[in-house]
Order: sequence, then structure tokens, then C-alpha cells
Amino acid sequence: MKKNRHFSKKAQVQRARINNVEHLPPKKDRSFAKVNGGVFVYSKPLSVSELSEAINVPVGSIIKFLFMQGKAVTINQMLDDEMIGTLCLEFGYDFKKEKIVDEAHFEEIELEDDPSALQERPPVVTVMGHVDHGKTSIIDAIRESNVASGEAGGISQAIGAYQKTHAGKKITIIDTPGHAAFTAMRARGASVTDIVVLVVAADDGVMPQTVEAIDHAKAASSEIIVAINKMDKPGADSRKVKEELMAHDVIAEEYGGDVLMVECSAKTKKGLDELLDAILLKAEMMELKANPGRYASGTVLEANLDRGEGPKATLLVQNGTLNAADFVVVGEIYGKVRRMVNENGEVLKTAGPATPVSITGLSSVPSAGDRFMAFPSEKQAKDIAEKRALEKLLKTRSGTSALSLSDLNSLVTAGTVEDINVIVKADTEGSAEALKASLEKLSEDKVRVKVISASAGAISDNDVMLASASKALIYGFNVRPDARIKTLAEEEGVEIRLHRIIYELLDEMKAAIKGKYKAEVVEEVTGQAEVRHIYKITHVGTVAGSYVTSGLLKSGEKVRLLRDGAIVYEGTLESLKRFKDDVKEVKEGYECGLKIAGYNDLKLGDIVEGYEMVEKK
Repeated sequence: MKKNRHFSKKAQVQRARINNVEHLPPKKDRSFAKVNGGVFVYSKPLSVSELSEAINVPVGSIIKFLFMQGKAVTINQMLDDEMIGTLCLEFGYDFKKEKIVDEAHFEEIELEDDPSALQERPPVVTVMGHVDHGKTSIIDAIRESNVASGEAGGISQAIGAYQKTHAGKKITIIDTPGHAAFTAMRARGASVTDIVVLVVAADDGVMPQTVEAIDHAKAASSEIIVAINKMDKPGADSRKVKEELMAHDVIAEEYGGDVLMVECSAKTKKGLDELLDAILLKAEMMELKANPGRYASGTVLEANLDRGEGPKATLLVQNGTLNAADFVVVGEIYGKVRRMVNENGEVLKTAGPATPVSITGLSSVPSAGDRFMAFPSEKQAKDIAEKRALEKLLKTRSGTSALSLSDLNSLVTAGTVEDINVIVKADTEGSAEALKASLEKLSEDKVRVKVISASAGAISDNDVMLASASKALIYGFNVRPDARIKTLAEEEGVEIRLHRIIYELLDEMKAAIKGKYKAEVVEEVTGQAEVRHIYKITHVGTVAGSYVTSGLLKSGEKVRLLRDGAIVYEGTLESLKRFKDDVKEVKEGYECGLKIAGYNDLKLGDIVEGYEMVEKK
């Protein structure tokens, strides 16, 4: 027997097999796979040998069974979930795959509550709509205050959220400053709104911001209730509003859809009770529940630095109960809840699910959309916050997680993309609709092009934030972003693709879908200047007194003229002057005189953009 100790590893395996005993690798940490009461529980892909050890079945038996199923595998080959499930059932085990989440990533933890511990919670509502359609007036009427005219009505609006009690039940209403803030939260992984109340004026109908609000609500997978406001006005036409909304897939119940629509007037308060009834009815259908008996978790609605109290944050508790003196991690910071108040400034000791509160005691100011969670001890909260801060720093250094066309090409090639989200901005509504239809026709069996928004006008902050939240590409057709929008897009990791020929745009997307996209020569903007003075000079033409707002302009380079974000002319920068001298270039922050070759119809406020075609490394 002693001689066996000197056999080679191969010889030992052969001897073991001769004696019908499988040779298994040394015992290692197998916490990712174990048998628990006849159920095989695992958390990651397993090789044949790892599964063999975990369920105590010889490797040969596993390989033989798979071979009989027409699948030839080796001892180190990785098994997919379907193979693991089939093998478990074959050898007498039930199976379950668990998702193991580090406590530092607490927003990813899928909490399973005992059904008996769940209790009904208030719905969380956001009111959105086009400017001047009565969004603020409806909020004020529901709140029974008069914030719109500057009178707080006895309510100190310390936080941008409040609760209204109707028919004995609470409704939580978030007063967001606009679509950008709503989307910024979702871009950070926060899904706080259950129901969006879309306010549409009965005398005005569906407007651009109405469509934007619909896009944002759908992208957030929120239920929609339409409040048709201003029914007291002479030109009110609710049927026209309902028919216009149908074009955007917001279909009223009476037309065969599932969207509740309520006719109301914020001015006379008629229909507001019916609107609140509709919210409660929709909430009842959604069966919104939470467990108040666990540590609190939720989202930051807003935050600021108070001179007297230090960092303050408005939190929406989404699950569990937040207690005064709890230790919390908020985003990448931590603290102890020193003081907790509601929208009326009343000090609270506890706050249950769907309750908005303002707290103090954090180590610094968090960001809107950050997630928070309470923990048993200060040490645990501090350690987790430090780990999250380090991960955020490393992620920032390594770049963004947003989707570029090159990334899309790689994902399609790897077979991992199903939906491609696209936002289209064009110079006219007709072009936008035509592009939307053409892009969506490019969809294939495994890859679908989904245009989440298509509209006319310049690329805006709102478009960039929606793209960031939806991991979408922005296609600009005959429109250009200004320097501020470009900077925001770079910060958010959003790629903006600009075209003037529809076939080139479609060919580019087609190539990306096929996994054949190659970015070789790309356009690079050198700088932008704003026209501030116009000079008509005899025998010379129109000279624009301009201020370079970003980058630099070079004499003789290609330029395009932008007016309200749309391209009106493309040509060459004929000359550049500083005072009376001709210069080769003018940098950001300096004034200059410029002339575009062959073009004299310049106007105040126009943007002159210089660009060059460069080879992408």
C-alpha cells in the first residue's frame, strides 16, 4: 500500500477507476452549491466535476447520462442551468438557483417576505404634464394649499413630497420639478413611482411635453391615470383629448383601453374627488404591499446642505420601517438618523412604507435617486458605505456603463441584445415619424429596434436624461446639440449620432444589428461660437461678430450654421479676424469676426460650429 503513495496522479486515477471508485478533486469551498433537504441549491454556473461533488454522483455517471442525451461533455466543461436542472431531476434532487448579492449592493437584494407579514401600503403618485396645463394647480387643490400663488396655506413645504388622506386611505404624492428629475432618479436605478397622473388641458390637448411625460411614464413602467383639466373653460373638449392620446397608445377604458381618465377642474375643484378615487382604485388593482417589520430601505427624493442642521435628505421609505436613531447607508455615505420630520415639520419616531420624511445626521449630502438602507450597527453601515464609495470611484475611472453604437455592435455579435432603445430628434415632425417607422422596420427575430421617443426640435437635457435612464442611443437628423448638451451627454455616457442623410443613418443601424458596424472615420467638433453682432460690409458681405463658447474655430475649416438647434447651412469658414488682424484660430472665451464662404444670411443668436473628420483610434 505504501507504494501507492509514489504512483503518479494519472496512475492513481486509473487504479481508482479499476476499482469502480471515482477520483474526485480535493475538498474546496463549495458554498456556492449545496444540497439542502433534498433540494440542490446553487448560485453560479458549475462544471461537471463541481456538480459531481455537490450531489455526490460519480463524474462518469453524469458524462454517460449527458452522452445518452446527445451531449458530449468533459469533466471540466461548464453546465448551463438547463443541464443542471435535468441532471438533478435524473439523480433524485429538486433544484433551485439563488442569486447571491453582496450586502454592499443592497439595492439588488431580492427580499422574500412572509405573505402574512405583508400589509397594504399607500400608492406613490407623481403628477406630470405640459407647462400651463395645471399640474401645480391640481397638486395645490389636492393638497388644499395655495403654493402656486406663493401662499403656503399653513403647510411648511420642507420636503417635495406629502401624504393626502382620502376615503380613509393615504396617498403619497411626489412633487417633482420636471421630467428631468423624474428620469434622473430612474437613471440611478430608482423606481419610486407607482402611478403617474398625466395632466392634459381640455382646451389645449396633447402638447410636446405631454408626449414627453408619456414617454417617461412608459419607460419607468408606471401606471398612467389621465386628469383632463380645465373642464370649466369655454373651449374644453375632453373627447378631442382622448382621441389625441390614442395616437400615443394611451387609450381610455371607454375606447377599449385600460387607462382611467377623469374630467376635472383645479379652479372649481370639480372632479378632484373622482381623481383621488381613481388613484385608490388603480392602487387596489395593483395590490401594493410592503413589510413594515424589517429594516427600512428606499430612495432619496432630494437633498441639500442646511447651514444650521448640516446635510439633509428627503427619503421615501419603500419597505420596512425607519426609526429615529437608525444607522443608515445612503448612496455612498452613512449616518445616524438624528431627526426625522414629515412635510409639516412634525417630528416622527417611525416612518412606515411609502412615507416621505426629511432626515438629518448624514456624513455628507447624497444625490437624488440614491438608494438607502438601515443597518443594525454603525460599524456595519460605515464599512458598507466605504466599500460602495470605493466601487463608485473605480467605476467612474473605468468609464460609463451607457451604450454606444460600438458597444451595441459587440453585444449583438455576442448574441446578448434583445431590445435596442433609440431616441430620435429631427428638424420636422414628419422626419421624426418617418425615421421612427424606418428604424422599427429594421427589427429582426433576435434584435428589436425600439424608438422610445421621436420628436421635432433640438436635442435637449430631457432627451439626454431619458437616454441615460433607458440606455438608449440618440439619433439627431438635421439637428445639432449645443456645447452644454454635449457636455451633459458625455457626463451621462450617452452617445449622440448625427446624420443629414436618412439612408446613411439606416445603413449604420442595419450594420450594427448585423454585428458588422465599424467606426473608422468619425466627425469631431472643434468648437462653437455664438453670433452677437451682424456687420454688412460692401464688397465683402456679412461678417458676424462672435464669441467662441467652446473649443476653438480655425480659419478654412468646415463649419455648419445652427439656428434653434437645426442646421440651416454647411460650408467653409472663409476668414477669422481678431480686431483688424487675420488669425488662424480663435479659442474659447475670445471674441472674433468671422465670415462663412458664400453665405450672408446670418442672424443674432446663430451658432457657428466648426468640425473635422478624423480617423477613430
